[in-house]
Amino acid sequence: MEKTINISKTVITRAEYIEVEPNVRLHITDAGEGRPIVLIHGWPLSDEMYEYQYNALTKENFRVIGICLRGFGKSDKPFGEYNYDIHAVDIKNVLDKLEIKDAVLVGFSMGGSIAIRYTSMFKGAHISKLVLCGAAAPIWTQRKDFKFNLPITAVDELLELNYTDRPKLLSNFGKIFSATETSLNEGISNWLYAINLSASAYATAQCLIALRDTDLRPDLAEIKIPTLIIHGKKDKICNFALAEQMNADIKNSHIVAFENSGHSMFLEETDKFNSELIKFART
Repeated sequence: MEKTINISKTVITRAEYIEVEPNVRLHITDAGEGRPIVLIHGWPLSDEMYEYQYNALTKENFRVIGICLRGFGKSDKPFGEYNYDIHAVDIKNVLDKLEIKDAVLVGFSMGGSIAIRYTSMFKGAHISKLVLCGAAAPIWTQRKDFKFNLPITAVDELLELNYTDRPKLLSNFGKIFSATETSLNEGISNWLYAINLSASAYATAQCLIALRDTDLRPDLAEIKIPTLIIHGKKDKICNFALAEQMNADIKNSHIVAFENSGHSMFLEETDKFNSELIKFART
């Protein structure tokens, strides 16, 4: 006699795309269970840059949410504004829709700047801790009262190259991304280049303008939550002095220096990067 066995199993598939406004969807990597860690990528990367964080963090019982900013990676690439406020609002919409609570917000490079603006703008909504990794803050370019990092003219040159030869811009950027040109192997370097190339030329330029012009010093005083500052001592894109400036102006903050890393500490010292995130998220 044949037997029929009915097995009913409900599988909940997490959204890979979340609409943040009409006709604008962001790509989301959402994996694991536990306390949420929200990852914001840098310029001109995408949520894919955190490939070697996703597995490590999910294995340690965290829910990891990588948000790909509009204009980059697999997210939609609309014409319009690309300032820090727009990105902060997008992040808020994603966290609202996912009903996230008590998260650790992690921002790398430009993503660190956006994480600062988000925390200030929304008074730490959805999050209870902040991690700034090689953040392009409090200002990425020099001012009369801020003598650190790049001159404005250097960013103007990057913009011009974006408009005339974007592949060369990305290639030049890759050469200074790490402590030395050979800190990352050829495969990893090519992978990063491909991610960068997937950004829209328009978003690449508009975010460079935001990086050049935005002063986040007033925002730092608004940050009340515990903040970890991770920064490479050999960073050529965001000088270590920026980490010291952030540490001075964010009351409840501390720095963990990556002695052997340039800007890409998440790849140059991956195990240390992951362990520092895990330790901070658990305390």
